[in-house]
Amino acid sequence: MEDFVDHYVVLGLPSGEEGMKLSEKEIAKAYKWKALELHPDKRPDDPDAHEKFQKLKTSYEILKDEKARKLFDDLLRVKREKQKRQSQVDSKRRKMMSDLEERERFAFAPDPAVRAHDEEGRIARKLKEEIDRIRAKHAKKSCPSETLDCGIDRKKRYDSGGVQLDKERVLKVSWEKLGEGYSAERLREVFSEFGEVEDVVIRSTKKKSSALVIMATKDGAVAAMGTLCGDLSNPLLVVPLQRAVQTEFPTVEKSAEDEPQSNLVGAGYQAYEDSVLEKLRKAAKNQK
Repeated sequence: MEDFVDHYVVLGLPSGEEGMKLSEKEIAKAYKWKALELHPDKRPDDPDAHEKFQKLKTSYEILKDEKARKLFDDLLRVKREKQKRQSQVDSKRRKMMSDLEERERFAFAPDPAVRAHDEEGRIARKLKEEIDRIRAKHAKKSCPSETLDCGIDRKKRYDSGGVQLDKERVLKVSWEKLGEGYSAERLREVFSEFGEVEDVVIRSTKKKSSALVIMATKDGAVAAMGTLCGDLSNPLLVVPLQRAVQTEFPTVEKSAEDEPQSNLVGAGYQAYEDSVLEKLRKAAKNQK
């Protein structure tokens, strides 16, 4: 059995009965603030920063999953009852209970301590299964090849599944191919500072790369727009999703309200993107 971790405490929240009353919005808010505090980029001198950040994300994934959270609350309840029982029983009462349990065993009565131990083990095993399920679900989101083909497969998934993308939650991110560039996991870490990241789709060309970053909320997308992100040596250009994305996700229909969105669509958009990336690179060199 894995070492016990109080996931409410990891997020800086009250545990026990108070934790059970917390709403999903309160849990998400606590995770956002804790993620800003523990992000590895803000703790370069802490050798355990990455491990602490991963532990924080795991606790959040468990608490935001309804079934996993219910099992965890049940496990906490059993542990509280067990601790309460142990604290109330002094030496004389333990002797009395021992005699009582001995008589109950002879009478084929169930032992409360054994029953509580078995229930704790059962719930803990179910919670571990739910944790493994959550980890497997998020592992499937990571495409084995972060290339154009991966983006096409992701697009087909949205089309065939009938998923309607909310363009206000989607950001287009561009960068030049310098050094190691950016992986999907790295982009998730960068944009997680602004809120939960729902998905990342990488696209690549010979000279530069781009990606679609789908935030879980509109507020997260707005917070990330117009912000200088990523490494100083290779900054990211972050813009909202415009009409140019119609060729990538055809299921998103264009309405009359979309017409005046931007004049950076079409042949002029590529030149604008190259110009902004060049300015960002020069600004990053000047900051060194």
